[in-house]
Amino acid sequence: MSAPIRSPEIKYTQLFINNEWVNSQSGRTFPTLNPCTGKEICQVQEADKADVDLAVKAARAAFRRGSPWRKLDASKRGQLMNKLARLMRDNITYIASLETLDNGKPFGEAYEDIIASAETIEYYAGWCDKIHGQTIPVDGSFFTFTRHEPVGVCGAIIPWNYPVLMLVWKVGPALACGNTLVLKPAEQTPLSALYMASLIKEAGFPPGVVNIVPGYGPTAGAAIAEHMDINKVAFTGSTEVGHLVMQAAGRTNLKRVSLELGGKSPFIIFEDCDLDQAATFAHAAIMTNHGQNCVAGSRTFVQESIYDEFVAKCKALAQKRAVGDPFDSSVQQGPQIDEEQLNKILGLIESGKKQGASLQCGGERHGDTGYFVKPTVFSDVTDDMRIAKEEIFGPVQSILKFKDADEVLQRANNTSYGLAAGVMTRDISKALMMSQNLEAGSVWVNCYDIVKPQTPFGGFKMSGQRRELGEYALQEYTEVKTVTINFPDKYT
Repeated sequence: MSAPIRSPEIKYTQLFINNEWVNSQSGRTFPTLNPCTGKEICQVQEADKADVDLAVKAARAAFRRGSPWRKLDASKRGQLMNKLARLMRDNITYIASLETLDNGKPFGEAYEDIIASAETIEYYAGWCDKIHGQTIPVDGSFFTFTRHEPVGVCGAIIPWNYPVLMLVWKVGPALACGNTLVLKPAEQTPLSALYMASLIKEAGFPPGVVNIVPGYGPTAGAAIAEHMDINKVAFTGSTEVGHLVMQAAGRTNLKRVSLELGGKSPFIIFEDCDLDQAATFAHAAIMTNHGQNCVAGSRTFVQESIYDEFVAKCKALAQKRAVGDPFDSSVQQGPQIDEEQLNKILGLIESGKKQGASLQCGGERHGDTGYFVKPTVFSDVTDDMRIAKEEIFGPVQSILKFKDADEVLQRANNTSYGLAAGVMTRDISKALMMSQNLEAGSVWVNCYDIVKPQTPFGGFKMSGQRRELGEYALQEYTEVKTVTINFPDKYT
């Protein structure tokens, strides 16, 4: 891994529409801030409905029958995608540095994110010429087959916690299936998405295939969700905004909707586990990416016989966690994304104290510059506390006590969310029983947060609908057409 670029040059701040860099129709811009300092990095062109309309028009033109994109062989789509992945690898130090500057995550984590992003593009590049239908033996003198065809123009609205990774989770399967896209990055982290647009153009994708329009949710995001000429919208973010996206799609053209939303994921630690390993996994499950992770193991359930020892180990790990400059290789945790998130996290920490949880360490802001929070561990947490029910999206570990498997299973499932869950045990029967009965889209046994391009990802209940990644994601970006041909038994 190369050394980071502490002050990466900001190369792109305009909208990317039809393979061109353009200013917003309104002329408005918005600031993107360095979360380490709270100071402005630069101004970015602000898209709104008028700009989304132009981007959709470009995407629709690129999708029309006879366009260069529609005429391109499926295998050639895969070649373009592999070229994009190579460009990502060639520029990995710059992209990761840009991500660290704009998002605040440690450079090493950002670097790994870009590797995972390139791997995702490569995975879907391999699918391009393998997406096909079936022949169906129907009754009578008919020949029936199915075709899997692209949905059309796809809208994508992505969050700020994994800016490039979330971009490729949408772009990868959409392009593999032959769609075109209009994508809105989070207003907090637009810079790496705009640089990715430059690589998409350099790789040779035709104009209009991918358009990137940074802006705010109530304007640019709403325009994508409501647009009558967008056939499908994919959203990753909060459950509250997910409701708005679905409502907008429902009252317009009934476009397809896929949602990856919030979570309050249980991580269940049984007494027969490897205790040191369990504490390490549980610490990483909540502290990784500063707790800004939709699958964060934010409810740590620990069996009563090992509870006190486990709490002590988690406290020690949190106290040793280095917080500070994310460009420093010794730092494990940078700042939260912005002041709003900082205040939300601190407010929930205060609620934990007031409601009777035992603060083991942390529990306050780190320093007085930027948006840093000390790694925080609460013990004696009960199910009715806010810190056990609400998604904190910060480095706050809530440790709850349980007696047996039946009890913890009921409590773990007693939530409106269902994104992920984890189990630590040496008993394979117990592991299988728990994984079968936990109401979550992903269940990890003796590990946590293992997400790969090949593995489907998504949630039960109010954690969303449909799936990203793996072969399952391709279903979200294709229409299935049935073709039936009549043929006579004999010819005259």
